[in-house]
Amino acid sequence: MKNSLIIVACCILVVALTAMGFSINKKETAPTGQTSMEMKTDNKTKEIYFAGGCFWGTEHFFKQVRGVTGTEVGYANGTIKKPTYQEVSKGVTGAAETVKVIYDPEVIDLNLLIDLYFKTIDPTLLNQQGNDVGTQYRTGIFFSDKTDEALVKQKIQELGTLYPKKIVVEFGPIKSFYDAETYHQDYLDKNPGGYCHIGPDLFDLAKKANPPKDADYKKKDQKTLKKELSDLQYEVTQNNATERAFENEYWDEFREGIYVDVTTGEPLFVSTDKFESGCGWPSFSKPINEKMVKELADNSYGMKRTEVRSKTGDAHLGHIFNDGPADKGGLRYCINSASLKFIPKEEMKAKGYGKYIALLDKKNEKAAK
Repeated sequence: MKNSLIIVACCILVVALTAMGFSINKKETAPTGQTSMEMKTDNKTKEIYFAGGCFWGTEHFFKQVRGVTGTEVGYANGTIKKPTYQEVSKGVTGAAETVKVIYDPEVIDLNLLIDLYFKTIDPTLLNQQGNDVGTQYRTGIFFSDKTDEALVKQKIQELGTLYPKKIVVEFGPIKSFYDAETYHQDYLDKNPGGYCHIGPDLFDLAKKANPPKDADYKKKDQKTLKKELSDLQYEVTQNNATERAFENEYWDEFREGIYVDVTTGEPLFVSTDKFESGCGWPSFSKPINEKMVKELADNSYGMKRTEVRSKTGDAHLGHIFNDGPADKGGLRYCINSASLKFIPKEEMKAKGYGKYIALLDKKNEKAAK
């Protein structure tokens, strides 16, 4: 599909240029020959390489994401130096059409970039994405920073639990990367109606995936919540359901970090106020700020309890009990994991919760004393 479009486009271009008296400079359509090591990122940015089928769409997708500062399309991990598009298209170079993504880790983290990448591919298809077939269209995540390996491996393993078929996404170090020809760079910016295996709905998703966190947190409508939340998250937050004890995501999560409202992203609790209560649900001694939650009388099921809901999102969180640790105030906020999203400390700054890191550090200093 893509090859035929390029051939037609090139023929039209040649005829037009010939008629106008221009000659074609071969260097303009030749790969730059630059490798990833020759194109250093600055000290404030990092790089990761995604092979996701036709690189036109993959590049355009990542260009929409806030925190991505640059992209380049090229040929990765092949067996020959400076391959041309024609050579790669024949499937004899071993190279994969790949996008180099340069990003600011202070604004977006690798974890989110990988999650977004997964949305653009079918990870069970070998040497194919969309209508494009061939080894050059295989999927893969390649890194230049060895410290990224563990996360990449973990994310692919987690992806495997979501599919009945085998995951065929490659991962490993970037061994070689040669820029593709100039006409391939920013292709869909220059050709908005050009061929793309990624739908426009995903481009919209990319634009919204990492919004500035300084914006006010707002309650979402039911249609949006049904689309964004899992069935369990929706039932718990909107219909006051309760998840199973000891069979939920965060009951035994004790890493440092922050817990936010799954419906709005608004901060609610920090890890230093979390304690093991033995009840099978996440338990906190207090919220970050009492203004972030509201308390309501709950007389359901013949019991007298105090329900706690997020103030902005009006999401059901859980209940408050008076059997918490005395040295922490005596309260136990018993919260459903399905109502929360946990952000580890190392990801807080990139995801817009950097100002709360000091809160964690202050409490750790106090505990040390």
